[in-house]
Amino acid sequence: MLRVAEQYAGTDTGRQRRANEDSVLAHAPLFVVADGMGGAQAGEVASRIAVDEFRRGLREGDTLESALAQRVREANARIHERSQRRAEQAGMGTTLTAIHVGPERVSVAHVGDSRAYRLREGRLERLTEDHTLVDELIRQGRLTPEEASEHPQRSVITRALGPEAVVDVDTSSLKGQAGDIYLLCSDGLTTMVPEERLATILKANPRLRDAGEALIAAANEAGGRDNITVVLVRLEEVHAAPAAGDGRATGGTRERAPEELQTAAHVVAPADAGAVAADPREAELAAASAAPSGAAPAAGVHVRRPRPPTPAGAPPAQRRRRLRRGAVLAAVLVVLGLLGGGAYAALQSVYFIGTNGRGLITLYRGVPLKLPAGLALYSSDYVTGVSASTLSPVRRRQLLDHSLRSEGDAAALIRSLELGQLE
Repeated sequence: MLRVAEQYAGTDTGRQRRANEDSVLAHAPLFVVADGMGGAQAGEVASRIAVDEFRRGLREGDTLESALAQRVREANARIHERSQRRAEQAGMGTTLTAIHVGPERVSVAHVGDSRAYRLREGRLERLTEDHTLVDELIRQGRLTPEEASEHPQRSVITRALGPEAVVDVDTSSLKGQAGDIYLLCSDGLTTMVPEERLATILKANPRLRDAGEALIAAANEAGGRDNITVVLVRLEEVHAAPAAGDGRATGGTRERAPEELQTAAHVVAPADAGAVAADPREAELAAASAAPSGAAPAAGVHVRRPRPPTPAGAPPAQRRRRLRRGAVLAAVLVVLGLLGGGAYAALQSVYFIGTNGRGLITLYRGVPLKLPAGLALYSSDYVTGVSASTLSPVRRRQLLDHSLRSEGDAAALIRSLELGQLE
């Protein structure tokens, strides 16, 4: 009988996006990654709806594949219905890749371009096919993988949850074995890190937490153009077989792995988990304070003991003077922070379009100015795959005039450019 021996889940905004539209559920035996589309006010909502649907568990009596597919279809219906009711979320969608670890087999459900991999005996195998325009062209022999990596329409997805009332779901089941490692990830990892590098990192880091953090770091070092989400699951064999082991879905079965991680943006906790502290250290301190005095900490919880108070060695008058000076300094810092925060907020509300050092059309946030000390008042928000050299001179002048735009206008213009609609 198989079970989850170790797991890791992590998500990162990346270096060129301001919001994280990925969502993840990591609660053995069920793991889900969703990558939202449609902007922070829509993509984030879509991915959360999709993952939230899986918090209900799987319907009993169905095969695991059909139970996973049913949850995907129900999530699709919820997202589509909401996008029809709310104009600001029209057209929103999300990818989704999920696995369920059964007693003997691992079942997979997949829509979009988030991926599932299996590392077995040192060999990394991709378990899903991307539902994207360029991958369709690759499968038809009309495009090579090298050409696809630089194609201006490489981000166009042909299948996702939300845009249509009905969605096709790819499902499969694989016989598992002890030592298998499963990787679920959003395309923020796979567009930045080639598969050979993924395998190298996984094999070089036996501990899944180290491997997951190394994968996210590698994607950021390569440019971090998108949100990056990584889920890793290691299987082990146990000999105490359960009474029911027929491969049917058991939605009520919930088994905590030794390193269940609740981390970063949109990591969805199980329904019975209660509130999760934003900082893992806060969770540890909360666990310590909740335990009776002298009680041993729960297994797997590393409790930080509070530091003993510092002896008051200074005279009372001297301590009062120090406190007054500290209060004045704190007040000054607060005022400076408010002034700086207002200026920063103003710069974060405008966008312009330019090119980066490689000549690719890039969306920048801020204003196109640099201070005398070389401090730029802008930052790269999104890099397209479109080279400025492919545009006509007239279109280049119109597009790259550094006009300040709202986020919505700039994003719409960039999307039209990537879809080839501007020419």
